[in-house]
Amino acid sequence: MCTAIHVPCTMMSLRATCGRVRLALPAARQAVFAASRSRAVHCVPKACASSSDSNGHSPSQPFTVTTPLYYVNAAPHMGSAYPTIAADAIARFQRLQGRQVTFITGTDEHGEKIALAAAKRGMEPKQHCDDIVASYKQLWQDLDIGYDSFIRTTDARHEALVCSLLERVWAAGDIYKANYEGFYCVDCEEYKDEADMDADNNCPVHRKKCVSRKEENYFFALSKYQAQLEELCSSPDFVQPESRRNEVLGWVKSGVRDFSISRAAVEWGIPIPRDPKQTVYVWFDALNGYLSGLLPETASPDASPEALASAGWPASMHIIGKDILRFHAVYWPAMLLSAGLPPPRRVFGHGFLTKDGLKMGKSLGNVLEPTALVAAYGADAVRYYFLREIVFGQDGDFSEERFRNIVNANLANDVGNLLNRTLNLLKKNCGGALPIDTAAIPTDHPLRVLAAEKVPAVADGFTRLRFDHACEAALSISGRGNQYLEETAPWTAFKKGSDEQKVEAAAVLAAVLEAVRVVAVLLSPVTPSLSSRIYQQLGFSQEQFEALSWADTQWGTLQQGHATPQPVPVLQRLEGDLVAEPQPAAAAVAGKP
Repeated sequence: MCTAIHVPCTMMSLRATCGRVRLALPAARQAVFAASRSRAVHCVPKACASSSDSNGHSPSQPFTVTTPLYYVNAAPHMGSAYPTIAADAIARFQRLQGRQVTFITGTDEHGEKIALAAAKRGMEPKQHCDDIVASYKQLWQDLDIGYDSFIRTTDARHEALVCSLLERVWAAGDIYKANYEGFYCVDCEEYKDEADMDADNNCPVHRKKCVSRKEENYFFALSKYQAQLEELCSSPDFVQPESRRNEVLGWVKSGVRDFSISRAAVEWGIPIPRDPKQTVYVWFDALNGYLSGLLPETASPDASPEALASAGWPASMHIIGKDILRFHAVYWPAMLLSAGLPPPRRVFGHGFLTKDGLKMGKSLGNVLEPTALVAAYGADAVRYYFLREIVFGQDGDFSEERFRNIVNANLANDVGNLLNRTLNLLKKNCGGALPIDTAAIPTDHPLRVLAAEKVPAVADGFTRLRFDHACEAALSISGRGNQYLEETAPWTAFKKGSDEQKVEAAAVLAAVLEAVRVVAVLLSPVTPSLSSRIYQQLGFSQEQFEALSWADTQWGTLQQGHATPQPVPVLQRLEGDLVAEPQPAAAAVAGKP
């Protein structure tokens, strides 16, 4: 990050050397500068004020969730897919809750790094971007990602919004011109302080030497918002998990510094309206995608605060990688405040993915390619493993052997096999029709009691982004269903029991199938296709599945006489050759690096 001081550009000379700023400013101007900083009167909204859940929303409020806008220097890998799967699960859960959800994802397509990547491929930047964007959209389709808006920073509506917001920030007196000199990491698209590099001025993330540069650019007066940022970041709800909040608060309390928002030497970007020889800094450009993604696909949409509010701003939640936390939790809120807009309600920084105990990265050649995983194992298996096995917010490891074992045990066996064997018993002994109304099953029935206990636990897990807890609670119902089936052994009663025992055995099947139905609804944010197949095996249509709400987690939907189709497995066991061998690096982790 470039360091600077907010002063009138005509009265200053600025030099950033070894992470420090040297400033030559007349004494008379020092007083003006101090006064200008004291006039920062923007009000910082309390994060999640008057909330009815941990996200600060009541069911009647809109819910906007975003992924990072992914940098299109190359095709997506698992570092891009992971937060997108999580955001999709959040969006699906909130839709079940009856909220008006807007799920935004997209791509960040400007900057020096993109131009260099295109040149290496012998392409124009836009042609390169179009090609990579197609791979993202295909992967999201393969992973059952149900986004509402896919914003590209090369879209006309986005460029128009950036220019509009830039003008508002300019009108607020928060942009000035200055010279700087510093070390720049092209891969991070960021100037580095001395503390951010090793002794040889290498970027620790990309293990490449940062380039010394000197330019005259436009700066954003971030330091003007020091007090507001401290107040905002002190809220326990704004940045999560807590470890990330403490990190951000440490940055802010150490003193925020102005940063450059334009580039004189980068042609592939949005021209500064007041100075077309310069282009908008890629982060000042891309962060605004969370706003433009809410707007209709017209060349010049209404980007007024009122229009953005009615479209779903402020965002309920930004899902991002912890490596781009500073941009989202410090720079972005200040930019919004300057433009007269409220900051997002929450920024959640997830951890890194590792493979076989090693951090995934291009330099190690162990990037996990999600397309091969999905092709071999299906979207449900991939989605389930990464949300069930990794505590969201912490670093998590991928081992293909463990991946297979978890999915086979939890989904293929506990859920899939339980459903299939029960349906086969129903087909053989009851003609495939439900023998009783499941609503009539006693309230003290062990499966009904457990379902009533675990449904709120699953909701709590999704609300707190503890996907692991949500999956565990849901799977405890199917696990108990398997135990109950073994304890009651209905096949024995069907073979040689009395008529009364056969009636009881039929009721066992109805209870188990209703339990599996509840599990299907509970897991649908994580495994939408699997849940849909379960519902179809239970005799429901796709339209009925798509119309589900959280109310359908309540016991008693399956009714007497309800017919089920010929049983078929809903998930095959994961077997065969391993597919997740180290791949040539395709892209960076979520965001820029």
